[in-house]
Amino acid sequence: MIAFIKKLRNRYLVKIKWRHYRIGEGFHAGARVRLWARNELTIGRNFYIGRDSQIEANCIIGNDVIFGNKVAIVGRYDHFFQQVGVPVRRASQIRDKDYQWKGITETTIIGDDVWVGYGAIIMSGVKISSGAIIAAGAVVTKDVEAYSIYAGCPAKKIKDRFDSEDDRIKHIGMLQDETRHLK
Repeated sequence: MIAFIKKLRNRYLVKIKWRHYRIGEGFHAGARVRLWARNELTIGRNFYIGRDSQIEANCIIGNDVIFGNKVAIVGRYDHFFQQVGVPVRRASQIRDKDYQWKGITETTIIGDDVWVGYGAIIMSGVKISSGAIIAAGAVVTKDVEAYSIYAGCPAKKIKDRFDSEDDRIKHIGMLQDETRHLK
């Protein structure tokens, strides 16, 4: 019964609440998730976003991606902080229809098979390549290499995801075989 209720809730979120975004099959959102994008939010198949997480930026997310709880994708230019004579609190912001400053065209791109850990923050406009892992609490301010693990504030590469190049190649091949099988 609980599985049915979760499925029904996720269907409501995709088909009604967030219908103006493109969200693939197998979507799941935990409690209190917030999604907003000025221009585009596209989410691939089998996406999981944990409770209290938010996406507040233009974003393209691949397939088989998981966000832990309290993950945020936020804009680095959400407020026109250089608006002369206007306190930041009252400055124009990206949600305003007439906003004409930086950040409008930035899009965050997250590849397939990415795991973003608890409490990580991703700044708008970065690219997280396929297979990457973002450690809990990391703050991502720059692009992330494929099949790498990043941690820290600001996030830096700490190691490759797989111990050997053979394992990485085998993993990619198996995922490609699975994708061909699904078609």
